[in-house]
Amino acid sequence: MLPNIPTHLSDLPIYRKALDIFVLSRSISTYLNDDLAILKPDGSEDNDIYFSGDIVQQSVSLVPEIVNAELERHSDKKHTHIATLQRLTNLLYKNSYRLEKSNSNGKDYLPILRRELKKFKRLQHAWSLTL
Repeated sequence: MLPNIPTHLSDLPIYRKALDIFVLSRSISTYLNDDLAILKPDGSEDNDIYFSGDIVQQSVSLVPEIVNAELERHSDKKHTHIATLQRLTNLLYKNSYRLEKSNSNGKDYLPILRRELKKFKRLQHAWSLTL
């Protein structure tokens, strides 16, 4: 994460929800990797394993974008960070649906992630109006 984050940012609901999403996506990815890391009978790997890493990478990037948008002074640069945040959220949705088609028992947890992403989107919309 980012060093020296001002304390008022950690009180923001969107910030806390982004951290929740990161923890949840990391847990889901770890659970899925146990099932997806097994090689197929022909010796190839399951391509869905990459989507599990993608959800972690995308969720890791949520908090820095929130912090950068909050600390940015110019409104056009704030909107750039907001747009990046929206893009990351949409990619998280897309990859969660891709993972749901995977051959793993962990896919049952993906609707929980999408529910949290839905809450995050609502917070994101309200938060972006305040910037």
